Amino acid sequence: MNAVTHIRRQARRGFTLVEILIVVIILGILAAIVIPQFTNASTNARASSVTSQLQTLRSQVQLWKLQHNDTLPTLIGNSPACWSQLMSKTNINGTVDTSAAGIYGPYLETSPKNPLNNNADVAAVGSQTATTGWTFDTSTGNIYATNQTATLSFDESTGTVQ
Repeated sequence: MNAVTHIRRQARRGFTLVEILIVVIILGILAAIVIPQFTNASTNARASSVTSQLQTLRSQVQLWKLQHNDTLPTLIGNSPACWSQLMSKTNINGTVDTSAAGIYGPYLETSPKNPLNNNADVAAVGSQTATTGWTFDTSTGNIYATNQTATLSFDESTGTVQ
């Protein structure tokens, strides 16, 4: 009897093919359920980041306008030069001035990159190119984020690109 139980113990050391297949199928089903959840989470995180940056940028542009005799900064251009007025001290006329006369600003620490396309260049509304991260309405002072190809603008109220 001892020899028979010893043989059974030796034969039962590994998993059967059916047991391994069942585990693999269960893991596949779980992965199919979980992976789309992570995809949506990263998309939602980017949309939240863009919304937050837009709120910050718009408030800083409005603060600039308030402190500079109701004029808007000149944001159109290539980064980082286009952000220089908001990243430096300026005088009442909006000229970058690091001397004692430059009493306004800085409004931003670094040039903001659009989380949707990682670009920081600013174009006038309707004239964006492939490297445009932001569009700026020079008449209203509103700033918008562009999509991955810089052809559409991000609408933060709906979280979609239009």
